[in-house]
Amino acid sequence: MTKRKVSNPLALAVLACLTEHPMHPYEMATTMRERGKDQSIKLNYGSLYTVVEALQQHGLIVAQETEREGRRPERTIYRLTDAGRMELIDWVSELLGRPVKEYTRFEAGLSLGGVLPPEDVVALLTQRCSLLEMEIVQQRSLLQFSAQQGLKRVFLIESEYLLAMREAELAWVRRLIEEITSGTLDGVTEWAAYRAAADAAMAADREREEPEAPETAEQRNEE
Repeated sequence: MTKRKVSNPLALAVLACLTEHPMHPYEMATTMRERGKDQSIKLNYGSLYTVVEALQQHGLIVAQETEREGRRPERTIYRLTDAGRMELIDWVSELLGRPVKEYTRFEAGLSLGGVLPPEDVVALLTQRCSLLEMEIVQQRSLLQFSAQQGLKRVFLIESEYLLAMREAELAWVRRLIEEITSGTLDGVTEWAAYRAAADAAMAADREREEPEAPETAEQRNEE
């Protein structure tokens, strides 16, 4: 993967905005939000101004002019440079054409799920399924609403991708739950036995470590 001068994906969105016309950062943020790009790229004003400054330092954008409206502070308007346009095209081409390893939180949880008993994992995955179902319903409604508003499908493909990924995840998690519950997941019996033994050993260790209760006056009198 190519090492980028500014690696924050928000920088990519800034460069893309400036292909339309020169903008100040506030207009960039408004444009991204209006088009739902903040659903795919994390956007906040602090990061945006930091990214804009970094892009300018590397010659990918330049300040074109400043403007002032009423008593508001001056706003700097930026435009895309030729180097910025080349960076944008190369970066988008890499993202679309080259799969890379992405370290997701769910994958990390799955890789370490063996620290929990199978029945606990089933309960947690069932909870995840419920949340996925709600998210899928919301995503479908959003896509349907956007289409009814006349938004062309080409502007919704990242939302379609997210929906497809969530639907695939839900189907896979449901199968995993069924395999754990039915005992058909290879190794689930050993997993359950290991967790039971480990939990019993931990309970025994805690018992040994607990200090004995001090003798009461009543007990001493009885002696």
